[in-house]
Amino acid sequence: MGAGPQKHSLTLRGHRTSVTLEPAFWQAFRDIAAEKDIAVNALASQIDATRDPDTGLASAIRVYVLQHFRKAARD
Repeated sequence: MGAGPQKHSLTLRGHRTSVTLEPAFWQAFRDIAAEKDIAVNALASQIDATRDPDTGLASAIRVYVLQHFRKAARD
């Protein structure tokens, strides 16, 4: 897991944007989307719609992934 951050394009509400995350976060994000049976773009749109405007999308995704797995560990 020594690879550096990777940039990927996402479509949010019809607009393309790029997000840079570490490979482990991209994989975890894809896993969560698959678990929820939704597209990665749809999950990113949900996160984007609820994030604080002062928080970048990449940071919001990282926090979402962390919270998801913390909750799963408690359940």
